Amino acid sequence: MSPHDSDTLKLEKATYEVDPKEVTKEMVAPYPTKVARKRAKHIVMRDPSVEGQEIQANVRTVPGILNTRHCAFAGCKGVVVGPFGDVLHIVHGPVGCSYYTWMTRRNQYRAREDGKNYMSYCLTTDMQDSDIVFGGVKKLRQAVQEGYDIFKPNAITITATCPVGLIGDDIQTVAKEMTEKLGISVVAFNCEGYKGVSQSAGHHIANNGFFKNWVGEGEATDEELEGFTVNLLGEYNIGGDSWELERVFEKCGINVIATFSGDGNYDAATKAHLAQLNLVMCHRSINYMAEMMETKFGVPWTKVSFIGVQAFAKSLRKVARFFNDEALTQRIEEVIAEEVAAAEAEIAPIRERLQGKSAILFVGGSRAHHYQDLFADLGIKTIAAGYEFAHRDDYEGRQVLPLKVDADSRNVEELHVEKDPERYKLTADPAWVEQLKEEGFLNRYEGMISEMGEDTLMIDDISHHELETLIKRLKPDIVGSGIKDKYVIEKFGVPCKQLHNYDYGGPFAGFQGAVNFAKDIDMRINNPTWKLVKAPWQN
Repeated sequence: MSPHDSDTLKLEKATYEVDPKEVTKEMVAPYPTKVARKRAKHIVMRDPSVEGQEIQANVRTVPGILNTRHCAFAGCKGVVVGPFGDVLHIVHGPVGCSYYTWMTRRNQYRAREDGKNYMSYCLTTDMQDSDIVFGGVKKLRQAVQEGYDIFKPNAITITATCPVGLIGDDIQTVAKEMTEKLGISVVAFNCEGYKGVSQSAGHHIANNGFFKNWVGEGEATDEELEGFTVNLLGEYNIGGDSWELERVFEKCGINVIATFSGDGNYDAATKAHLAQLNLVMCHRSINYMAEMMETKFGVPWTKVSFIGVQAFAKSLRKVARFFNDEALTQRIEEVIAEEVAAAEAEIAPIRERLQGKSAILFVGGSRAHHYQDLFADLGIKTIAAGYEFAHRDDYEGRQVLPLKVDADSRNVEELHVEKDPERYKLTADPAWVEQLKEEGFLNRYEGMISEMGEDTLMIDDISHHELETLIKRLKPDIVGSGIKDKYVIEKFGVPCKQLHNYDYGGPFAGFQGAVNFAKDIDMRINNPTWKLVKAPWQN
């Protein structure tokens, strides 16, 4: 086991060459007074002595501030819906929106026995001016029919872009009509980009659509599954992450039923309710599904992290504790010992070159949180972090729920879910499940703030100006960020690891993924070419 325990490293007090309080003032100084007050609520310095530190999140970005958020359509089609590989995804809208979500995340898919794999296709109704004036329903209906005739997919999804909502095309009726006509599931998602303050709204819309139309709705949905079974929720198989995780789970004797949505397929999604436990990776994008599945079918969930050697080992032990089976626990410990030893043998010499380096992370979903564990495994300290589209519970933990429902949140339907009298099935001992809930083992997420070190900075919905200020003043050795700001960061003379779709690397999840990541980061930080790049303020 690594001598660099991730939890210990992460909770260390951050040290800076400058006063971080002065840095926070500098970040908001150029804004008008009212805007500066708003942005200041999105910036928090970690103080463990203060209980219940609060941060502003999931509110509209101030117009004119350049940030890295995405829209609701991107969250629905680009993140949650798109990775299902045997499903035909048709975008109803102009071609530009389709292109934007076409394989931008490097989600990977392996065809099943039927050979169907549509991940490389970009399908759209390509709405023109005349469709905006006269309506595009006829064109959509034709596109669904053509898609079915050509590809014979297992299911079809329709995702709407902004013009569709503005002109009022009824895509739900089209989906219902074509489901009856074609005999396959056709699901429509009203995920017009403007429906939320960020892509988070699109996650929620996607969760609702899949839960209503897929989970528990396929053939043979009441069959008995043998062994220890789990679902992976909020894992998107970027660069092959899911395959590395499934390799280890299979080695432990655990069967992964369904993944939402990396390497996901329609048949598995309909059987997801038969699993004994849901493992939630990205809380923001999939917590709705976890809660609804527990309410209706009795499948409990626990929060895990697959990113980092120690984090993955901890998550495997959580699975072992839930199933409470001596033989399984022993097998999991054997696998952990073998895998950690192999990973550590490769990471140890790399850590010597990275020890004491610093990182700042600003990525959507769970990555700005979970990658801190992996950086800690490498001896790198995270000194500032934040999300692009988080809610307060992603920072402060689920204990702050329920949050006040604002006008933007009302754009997304809240499903009323009730217990299924016939299919509700708690496979574990109810007393044991209740005990685990009381311990905070199940149905709990502590959020990012509780795991940040003293005096580290958390910044929600960071702007390019604020990021530039952080780089200039805190001088991180590496930045983990997204697509839109990668090259802006590197022009400052700082290497950037693009964590939205891994550039051309991966997998980075699991034990071998940690080794891949260590090599990647070592190559970036210790590359001598950065000495030849001068930031604008150095010229």
